[in-house]
Amino acid sequence: MAIRNIVQEGDPILAKKCRQVTEFNERLHILLDDMHDTLKKADGAGLAAPQVGVNKNIVIVDGRELSDTYDYLGDFFRVMINPVVLEESEQTCEYSEGCLSVPGVYAEVRRPSVIKVEYYNEDLEKVVEVFDRFACRMVQHELSHLEGNLFVDNVSPIRRKMLMRKLQAISKGSVQTRYKSKR
Repeated sequence: MAIRNIVQEGDPILAKKCRQVTEFNERLHILLDDMHDTLKKADGAGLAAPQVGVNKNIVIVDGRELSDTYDYLGDFFRVMINPVVLEESEQTCEYSEGCLSVPGVYAEVRRPSVIKVEYYNEDLEKVVEVFDRFACRMVQHELSHLEGNLFVDNVSPIRRKMLMRKLQAISKGSVQTRYKSKR
């Protein structure tokens, strides 16, 4: 299909709460194919629709390339349409996160250790699934995009202040990426 531009920090679409997908048609499948191709080309582990400029509740999470580090991700690939978190654990964990929309920035983010999510897959089948370990982290990171939040919105105020210069450079479009991007 097509490789789309990945929207960068500072673009207003990244701060908007996404709309539910209501039309399950050929355009949806084209978007899913484009998102998959864009994610693969960018060598990422996940991509949300707003990251390609589309205000829809869709994420793709692909952990297969991380299976050298996390062997349980060997076949982990999910397309999630209209996902809803049904439950989350009180126990939390901290991982370093990065994002295709915030290139070159990494920070420790604390999130629930386990979540239960209801969503529609690419075959439009309703799925209820529990995620833990790094799969849980990847899914939560992408779901945050659907709420208009970037991972840097979840770091401590002092850490965010330390990242501010990098974030401003991204917002101004002065950061180069190895994938198609736009500000």
